[in-house]
Amino acid sequence: MSAARVAVLVSGSGTNLQSLLDAAAAAGYPASIAVVVSNVPGVRALDRAAAAGVPTRVLPHPGYPDRAAYDRALVDTIAPFGCTIACLAGFMRLVGPTFLRAFPGGVLNVHPALLPSFPGLHAHRQALEHGVKVTGCTVHLVDEGTDTGPIVAQAAVPVLDADTEESLQRRIQEQEHRLFPLALGLLAAGRLRVEGRRVHVAGGIPETPGLALVNPGRV
Repeated sequence: MSAARVAVLVSGSGTNLQSLLDAAAAAGYPASIAVVVSNVPGVRALDRAAAAGVPTRVLPHPGYPDRAAYDRALVDTIAPFGCTIACLAGFMRLVGPTFLRAFPGGVLNVHPALLPSFPGLHAHRQALEHGVKVTGCTVHLVDEGTDTGPIVAQAAVPVLDADTEESLQRRIQEQEHRLFPLALGLLAAGRLRVEGRRVHVAGGIPETPGLALVNPGRV
């Protein structure tokens, strides 16, 4: 079975992109990163893709009349690469139905909180302001809402008394870099089944060193 071809959308430094590139370089991983697209020119993520030999495209979003027009441009940019799955790896734009319909294998996003808590921007700040004792990260299938799609997997991170936004972000990112490649591998291997809001994982979520998981469902 050939590896699923994946488009990764980025807007910044690309640490989560790097985790996907590293995973895809391993023998037997069921997904291949076919193209990286950024809406911001000159970001570090583009350098990471180029270093891995992955084609890059830059599609700045200003100048498009609405989200649907930009989504169509994204789809047209990615189409020549034959991707069936897309990953939003720090992509700071919402995508709508035009984009979602173009990827029958699914669209994944990673969010730095335990959804449905703290959706949207500044999730680390929200966690600290609310005084929660545990937060973490979530990989979910993307729908038309903001961080509202069915949850594939989550990793828990304790909130320490001395935490700042920056220190909490660093520890959550360590988990993101383990969780995102794991979730993409499960999706690309056809091991996910969605029933309403619940995502079932055929065979359960495999053990991953250093990763605390929620939703180890089986079918």
